[in-house]
Amino acid sequence: MSDFFYQKPFPIKDDTTKYRLLTKDYVSTIEVDGRKFLKVDPKGLELLSQEAMADVSFYLRTAHLEKVAKILDDPEASDNDRFVARTLLENAAVAAEGQLPSCQDTGTAIVVGKKGEGVITGSNDAEALSRGIYETYKERNLRYSQVVPLTMTEEKNTGTNLPAQIDIYSDQGNSYEFLFMAKGGGSANKTFLYQQTKALLNEESLTAFVKEKLKSIGTAACPPYHLAFVVGGTSAEANMATVKKASAGYYDHLPTEGNMGGQAFRDVEWEEKIQKICQESLIGAQFGGKYFTHDVKVIRLPRHAASCPVGIGVSCSADRNIKAKINEDGIWLEELEKDPRRLIPTEESQMDNPVEIDLNRPMDEVLAELTKYPIKTRLNLKGTLIVARDIAHARIKEMLDNGEEMPEYFKNHPIYYAGPAKTPEGMPSGSFGPTTAGRMDPYVGPFQAKRGSMIMLAKGNRSQQVTDACNEHGGFYLGSIGGPAAILAKENIKSVELVDFEDLGMEAVRKIEIENFPAFIIVDDKGNDFFAEL
Repeated sequence: MSDFFYQKPFPIKDDTTKYRLLTKDYVSTIEVDGRKFLKVDPKGLELLSQEAMADVSFYLRTAHLEKVAKILDDPEASDNDRFVARTLLENAAVAAEGQLPSCQDTGTAIVVGKKGEGVITGSNDAEALSRGIYETYKERNLRYSQVVPLTMTEEKNTGTNLPAQIDIYSDQGNSYEFLFMAKGGGSANKTFLYQQTKALLNEESLTAFVKEKLKSIGTAACPPYHLAFVVGGTSAEANMATVKKASAGYYDHLPTEGNMGGQAFRDVEWEEKIQKICQESLIGAQFGGKYFTHDVKVIRLPRHAASCPVGIGVSCSADRNIKAKINEDGIWLEELEKDPRRLIPTEESQMDNPVEIDLNRPMDEVLAELTKYPIKTRLNLKGTLIVARDIAHARIKEMLDNGEEMPEYFKNHPIYYAGPAKTPEGMPSGSFGPTTAGRMDPYVGPFQAKRGSMIMLAKGNRSQQVTDACNEHGGFYLGSIGGPAAILAKENIKSVELVDFEDLGMEAVRKIEIENFPAFIIVDDKGNDFFAEL
């Protein structure tokens, strides 16, 4: 046997994060047996989580926004890349006003803490952190997305956005470090674990693997992405935890080489290779182009000789991650960008004018207009949309199964897959961006057979069954930009009216009036699918 040697698994070398002082209250030091300990009042934990979740809901990191702005200056970027990038920057500027969160899916609150063994709180830290999260979701215009099981099949929204995911680890020293995340369902659903073998670990196999799996990510989680690719792990769970933190930039300052202790490291060579694969995929920033990803983080971990877990995950255009720390000098929170508007060029890129589509016409007339244009055509929508998502679709399917008629509103208007955040006082709508279309795929065929869901509007790629249904029944799927929920609420949605299923809360059916609402033809009535043709 070799000699004993302990290696810190994730030896982060530097912390270049800029922090702002939240308060010097709630912290003090005491000495016991000649050693200094840090005392943290639980009220300090509450304040920290309350402020962190508020900041991360309305502001983004400067480095992230600078990468979005860089797309506008890249001559290799497609017109669609630039259109999406500018829209995301404008959305960030609206969100930074503090009323409309950047994304309508204000996410699961996730807290990762590293608590030094010299830190004393005298409390259940998870409870204190949860209370702060509760206060933010109660007081701000955020959405309650957490449902809890009452039986195996019956669920109910908690109305608080709790429970949060809170993971606290032990560390040395007398400081307390945190990573807070607001993780929306769209990007969370694009986290994948693959149990592979040693046979994967060669240039040819790994390259083929990456190219294949990138297609499964698609655009449903609102690219451009920060992509994490993790190979190895002492368990599948260790791999997945690394994916989550790597996508949030938590491991940016790992070493770039391995050692016999098994330290985690970034493989910068493979980062460049995978970034090139992403660019050459031509998926782009949602509707074709170069910017499927901003960057790629590849992390290599030790593994059991008989197991090779591989994890892939993303942080989306709503890159809602924020670090924090508590030490004897106070409670600190990462500085986020408060003035995104400074990054938006005064001159707009020259693009072809979109096709104007008036939705306040009989459905057959709108379909006859859409059939004139090829996939990838950029549209400008105005008129009435019906808003419905997962549970509403399930209820209508149950009605059909019971021999009841489909509601007329599902036949007369396009269906927008979305669920709003709370409406700020004096505004017509809360943040109201599109949700992932793929979850509604099983309903399209049966609904279109009844002349419902003939035009659908949402984000992301869809399955072959949707293309087949549109080809058979003469329907269309239009892609909306994933991410700009705040600017849609402020500038494009003029009214919101409850229509049906009030008991479903955020998932109730609504009718909205829109103008200048951007969209693209993704699937047409002739069997064409933009994403299938890439």
